[in-house]
Amino acid sequence: MSGRAPSLASWYADWTGLRVAVLGLGVTGFSVADTLAELGADVLVVTESADDEHARLLPVIGARLHVGPLSEVPAALVAHAPEVIVASPGFPPSHPVVVWALASGVPLWGDVELAWRVRDKVAGAGGTAAEWILITGTNGKTTTTQLTATMLGAAGVRAAPCGNIGVPVLDAIRDPAGFDVLVVELSSHQLWYLSLQTGPDPLSPLASVCLNLAADHLEWHGSFAAYREAKAQVYERTRVACVYNKADDATRRMVEDAEVVEGARAIGFDLGVPGPSDLGVVDGILVDRAFLDDRASSALELTTVTELAQSGLAAPHLVADVLAASALARAAGASPAAIRNALRDFRVDAHRIEIVATSGGVTWIDDSKATNPHAADSSLALYPGSIWVVGGLLKGIDVSQLVAMRGGAVKAAIVIGVDREPITAAFARHAPHVPLFEVVDPETEQVMARVVELAGRVARDGDVVLLAPASASFDQFSSYADRGRAFARAVREKIEREAGGGHDSDATGDLD
Repeated sequence: MSGRAPSLASWYADWTGLRVAVLGLGVTGFSVADTLAELGADVLVVTESADDEHARLLPVIGARLHVGPLSEVPAALVAHAPEVIVASPGFPPSHPVVVWALASGVPLWGDVELAWRVRDKVAGAGGTAAEWILITGTNGKTTTTQLTATMLGAAGVRAAPCGNIGVPVLDAIRDPAGFDVLVVELSSHQLWYLSLQTGPDPLSPLASVCLNLAADHLEWHGSFAAYREAKAQVYERTRVACVYNKADDATRRMVEDAEVVEGARAIGFDLGVPGPSDLGVVDGILVDRAFLDDRASSALELTTVTELAQSGLAAPHLVADVLAASALARAAGASPAAIRNALRDFRVDAHRIEIVATSGGVTWIDDSKATNPHAADSSLALYPGSIWVVGGLLKGIDVSQLVAMRGGAVKAAIVIGVDREPITAAFARHAPHVPLFEVVDPETEQVMARVVELAGRVARDGDVVLLAPASASFDQFSSYADRGRAFARAVREKIEREAGGGHDSDATGDLD
């Protein structure tokens, strides 16, 4: 199907009357509908469910809404005869509507492609739009995105962290204040939609990074190869710096395979001594050997691991995030002094290796953001003898390798969530000596109360109780943050009870 949609590459192009179907009405879907309505398009939002606020606002902005099952292509969508479909990232390639769009030849965009097409809104027709820096990876995306934007801000650059971090990129594009740089966190879902780009002006970032690669979201992509291919999209058409993880060879191969703009450089980072064109660590000092003239024989100091410890950034995986962010910020012109200043005041988000409390010699740590085995591995490496709270929605991921690698060292494991059986089976196979307790089908609000009760019976002076689920949270909680808050609340309630004299039992027998 041909049409004018592929040629629309500016806010100031004629979008009037363009028939667009928007799939989904979450935060991203609403930002898409709102943008297109402002452009004058004829917008139909198609969704299986809609919250009251978004449903109320759609007619106000001039869009229409169809709510109903999407197991088949709805008649309302067919009747709309869309000239382009913009899908929210929750719609996988196998979704019936996505399959129909691809088979019908209707251009299929994600919100990021739409944002790139209209990125000149604030700059004005023919003006200079913000540069883009793209960040993806199985883990560390949000921290690296925040770090990069903070570093650029310290350098006097108006930078906006956006995308998968929680602020839709379309909202950043339309901010009337305007920005110099958009630091865009991208999920593998968003990157898959970017791989479908058409038109004369595909996305071309100033700098890009894939921080690491491990199995995740296989139920969405269908295979690890497809997941890897989506992640690799981040490097396409990069103009200045393709930043990759020297400790993760998959990211290097992605850079080697990418079609980049002539002159773009490959910039490596890891925790070892850097070579020329790399960032790394020498005797506890983070250094840059990439963005200086005499990189063959000298380096620039960025900060030290000791200084990072004062900001809670000294864990190895966080040091790696700092190096990646530094490379991106340096590619955009930030000085070493600006990077150092930014890091002094930076603090990691909640629910990422966050100490909830220390009481009775027991430290309770919330790493609810460890939503896959790769992330949980970092936490378990820091606290190898912990009481491990694990489980949730595995998203098709095999957890047995993590249990084989780290499970044998934990003091005990408390398994939660709907996908408990693969975890308990992995312990039976790889770490049968580890005490194992299941939290079986409690009310959601009681899950963490039960977890804390069980952990309290096992924990002794000097122990760590580590919530690092290696799983998504949506089986029992609304988000990883909701899960972390529930854990912290249960810990505080336990401590308050004990302070009032209501101590938990010290029994360590059969706990379930």
